[in-house]
Amino acid sequence: MTVRSNPYHNSGAVRKLRQIIVVALLIICGIATTSTSLLAAPTGPGTPRTQKESSSMTTGFLTRTIKQDNEEYRYVVYVPVDYDGSKAYPTIVFLNGAGECGRDGLKHIATGLGPAVMKAVEKWPFIIVFPQKPDVRKNWEDYDSLVMAMLTTTQKDFKVDSHRIFLTGLSQGGHGTWAIGAKHTDLFAALAPICGWGDNEWSATLKSLPIWAFHGEADAVVPVKRTQDMVEAVKAAGGDVKLTTYPGVGHNSWDNAYSKGDLADWFLQHPKK
Repeated sequence: MTVRSNPYHNSGAVRKLRQIIVVALLIICGIATTSTSLLAAPTGPGTPRTQKESSSMTTGFLTRTIKQDNEEYRYVVYVPVDYDGSKAYPTIVFLNGAGECGRDGLKHIATGLGPAVMKAVEKWPFIIVFPQKPDVRKNWEDYDSLVMAMLTTTQKDFKVDSHRIFLTGLSQGGHGTWAIGAKHTDLFAALAPICGWGDNEWSATLKSLPIWAFHGEADAVVPVKRTQDMVEAVKAAGGDVKLTTYPGVGHNSWDNAYSKGDLADWFLQHPKK
């Protein structure tokens, strides 16, 4: 299903103000935890770093760029402050919702997983790749190759545990988690789609992955039934999937999922078999 407008993400003045505040705080956080600012000149893809460079210059929320088909795309990689290149880190790919689409390379870290990490860095001992979907009218699977290129570059630049690569996202990114997860069951160890939707035909493939889905029961943007249908389809196919719904919660179920639950621990309990 191609999204032609913006039906799967609520927006408005409050959301925009929150994005501005959170991005400002993340910039401050990046400056405090790295020797280079979050807004320093972006690094190119595939440039290897020594252990010394990794520990002294590349922790925190780092802006990055990558070229594909002669176009340049911005994204962010979060690297834990204790990263020194001596051990492989579990890694998460986070897919943003429609309200955070664009090419600025920053606002997609202001909603969802980014703020959750900033509030409790000790809870999220992961390298996290934050692609930004450029066009709100397209679905994440239209950018599958771009997401994979950003992940591959991160694997070159940092020490990623190939057995613990996880995928999550909200709204359009929740849909993207179902869609891209179904395409790469050999890569991802587990999925966590939030307030998204999918295609029941993907269940035969998704049954091979542990999945934890989340949705607000009062969601008027993407009805909770969209997630319930996917969960039931994967269960019927024999998959390992569970669903958490939040009574009285609307479209924003991601704050509950990322900040109030034990999703991070659940990811760590599900390495690739």
